[in-house]
Amino acid sequence: MKILLIGGTGTIGSVLTDRLKDDHELIIVGHSSGDLQTDITDPKAIQSLFKEVGTIDAVIVTTGSAPIKPLKELTNDDFIEGVKSKMMGQINVALTALDYLNDGGSITLTTGILSHDPIPQGTILSTVNNAVNGFVIGSYGEFMQHGIRINAVSPALVEDSAEALGDYFPGHTPAKMKHVANGYIKSLQTLITGQIIDID
Repeated sequence: MKILLIGGTGTIGSVLTDRLKDDHELIIVGHSSGDLQTDITDPKAIQSLFKEVGTIDAVIVTTGSAPIKPLKELTNDDFIEGVKSKMMGQINVALTALDYLNDGGSITLTTGILSHDPIPQGTILSTVNNAVNGFVIGSYGEFMQHGIRINAVSPALVEDSAEALGDYFPGHTPAKMKHVANGYIKSLQTLITGQIIDID
């Protein structure tokens, strides 16, 4: 399978790369490293990436960010930052992929536990995670009409980020990286579609 892995040099993406590299043709995309580079906040950069890569069997996105700040400090620009990156960045990848995925192909996006298990200062992440989940649920029927599946993996705080981010997640139990990778493999290699795959 020819897989475009956007965010393949990051915390989750690098683990997933290790799981998939022996059995699939991977194209690893990062912001400043990897086989290719792109900026998912720029729809034109996404379009250029797909034109360069050509036809693929699957696309997985494990990148996208949003500010973590107290509610009273949040501004319109903070929300726009999260929308441009984690929300519309991933949605624009999925929409662009429609023209490049082979029949039976799949799209896997990444959201997170804050969609339903919020933390202090995590309002923007909760907002955009739910938006991406809503996109998957709302769009999968039309993707099916084009012979394409779409899902999102929604992990808890992952164990490889626990040291750096754990203070933001009081009382949360980190998800094991093996289990997180399994969520993406489930999306990639089974026939499910329109699903939010929770990894706790």
